[in-house]
Amino acid sequence: MFLGQYDHTIDEKGRITIPSEYREQLGDAVYVTQGFDGNLQAFSTQLFEKLAEQVRSISFLASNSRLLRRLIFSNAKLIKFDNAGRILLPGFLREAATLDETVLVVGMGEYFEIWEPEKWQAQQVTLKDIDANEQRFSALDLTTLL
Repeated sequence: MFLGQYDHTIDEKGRITIPSEYREQLGDAVYVTQGFDGNLQAFSTQLFEKLAEQVRSISFLASNSRLLRRLIFSNAKLIKFDNAGRILLPGFLREAATLDETVLVVGMGEYFEIWEPEKWQAQQVTLKDIDANEQRFSALDLTTLL
């Protein structure tokens, strides 16, 4: 499971280090694609293949299906780790998430995200709104956990 938050820098070649505990779960490569919130999403090979299968099962005749395919597949890249545990983020992915010098690598359970720090801070402000959270999350059924 991918948990926690990690500050990292992007080197002059566009590489970032992925936390060692994340790499242990990923093997030798990770799929990275554009996220839905101005960020990047990173998936294990198995999870990305499941996601791809599900997206491909939606009729491509529906315009929203084609948009989703474009968002996920045209912005996806399978990236191998180098010997130092880094991945090279292609320019199109860095541009999609406006990544420059520093990033936050954020665990999301079964996958992780890569954020530009100011965008992540905006997410944190949203998440710290207790009253809004009560309304946002009350519709989600978490009762099976207890």
